[in-house]
Formats: sequence, C-alpha cells, structure tokens
Amino acid sequence: MSVISLPRLDPRARWSVRVLADDGSVLAEHAPDEMCETASVGKVFLLIEVARRIEAGDVDPDRRIDIPAEHVVADSGLLYRMRDPRLSVHDAALLVGAVSDNLATNALLALCGLDAVRAVAPALGYGSTSLHDYIRNERTPDLPWTPSYGTGAELADLMHRLAAGKVISPAVSDQVMTWLAADTDTSMVADALLVDPLAHAEAEYQGMLLRHKTGSTSFARIDVGHLRGPAAGVSYAVAANWKDSPQDLRAPVLDAMRTIGEGLRAHVTGRARDDEPAQ
Repeated sequence: MSVISLPRLDPRARWSVRVLADDGSVLAEHAPDEMCETASVGKVFLLIEVARRIEAGDVDPDRRIDIPAEHVVADSGLLYRMRDPRLSVHDAALLVGAVSDNLATNALLALCGLDAVRAVAPALGYGSTSLHDYIRNERTPDLPWTPSYGTGAELADLMHRLAAGKVISPAVSDQVMTWLAADTDTSMVADALLVDPLAHAEAEYQGMLLRHKTGSTSFARIDVGHLRGPAAGVSYAVAANWKDSPQDLRAPVLDAMRTIGEGLRAHVTGRARDDEPAQ
C-alpha cells in the first residue's frame, strides 16, 4: 500500500489530518487526534439522525419542516432566500448536503432535537467529534463554544464507515452519502479533483466519485470525504484552524489543502500527473 505525502502545513495554523485506504490502513496523517472547530462539518451527524428516523418510519420524508422563529438564520445556504421555505424533510436534508444550508439545518435540528443529534457521535464511538449546537447569527459567550468540533482521525473514520455502509445501516449510510453527493463546495481538498462543482453525483473527471462535506469560518477550513477512483478509494479529513493568529491564513491553508487533494487524485486514479498513467 503506497503512502500519500503531505505538503508542508503552515505551523501558524492548528491542523488535524488523516487519510485512510478503503481497507482502513493509514495513508497519511498529521496530528490526527488534535481537536479542531469544524464549522458545518458536524451537520453530517444531523443527516445521519434524519436518515435513521426516515428509515425507522419515525419521520415522513415528505413532511413539511417548521422553522422556529428563534432559530431563523441567514448566511450559508438558499432556504432563507426562498419565497416558500417550507420544504419537505428530505429536501431540507438535501439542501444541507448541497449548500450546507443553515436555515434547513436549524429546522431539522428542531425537528430531531439538539440532544438527540448530539448523541449520534458518542453512539458511533466518537469522543472528540460531534455536532454541538444550532447555527447562530451571533455566538455570544453564553452559548456553546462552537457549532461542531472534531479530529482528523474520527472524521476520516466516519467517512470510511459511511462509504462502507456501516453507519447505523447500509440504507442510512447510503442516504447520507446521496445527500452529500450534491455538495457544491469544491474549494478545498476537492479543488484539486477538477470535478464539476454542480454535477458530480456520478463518477466524473478521471473516473473519480466524490462524497464530501466542508466547513468554513473566518478562521477555519475543513474538508472531509470519501473519494473513489479506478485505482483505489480513500477516506480523508483535513481540518485547519487559525483562531489565535493575527493573520488570516486562508490562502496558505487552501494552498496546502489543494496539494493534499492532488495527492489523493494521483492515488485513486493511478496517474502520476494529469492524463499520464503511473509508470
């Protein structure tokens, strides 16, 4: 099993990285147990709970969601801009997967209950990764410290288990991955994969199939996913935080994330560089 080389990671940021082969072996890592704020990545646990309830028959996927007034938010997503925000549960989850929709997230969190969604990660065996709170327009000191947090090790394992159909059940895992297939944010690790940001539900450039979730704040970039190509499959988690830095480090962080993505693309396609088979 080949090992993927990581680029130099800017030491001014706190990183947590792990890449797993489909057999579970570690291909690359850097501080995999370092806990980072993960912005919207914790929404994957919400999608797991929604999919579990749909499969169990506890929630009708066609039920229209209600949006509590106290949890109305804007920013990331599309629902807050729509004239009719009362989507079905299924379509709200799709918006979360596609554009990390904050309003849809809060509506689904209100439907499931924050405590129930917080319990998903521990039930899966994760002690340092979870969705922690609703999305807020402003995070004041009296509120939970972050919407989600996690480590590279646990997030890579989560994507590995989802890809293998081992989160709750094959049906639940498949539904979550189907929602994540619509993710339009290919600005981080996935930038190097060159897939169509708006249409990569099927195998796309160089035969690669991508399922991933990203998170962004003014001091964080996180990309977790599963990538399969004609030569191999990998699960990955790359998180970077620079909350305590006086500088905005998004440029060097995104440069490194893209370089990691180039390594993943070469590994899963078996190509040494663009359009040339590995020798």
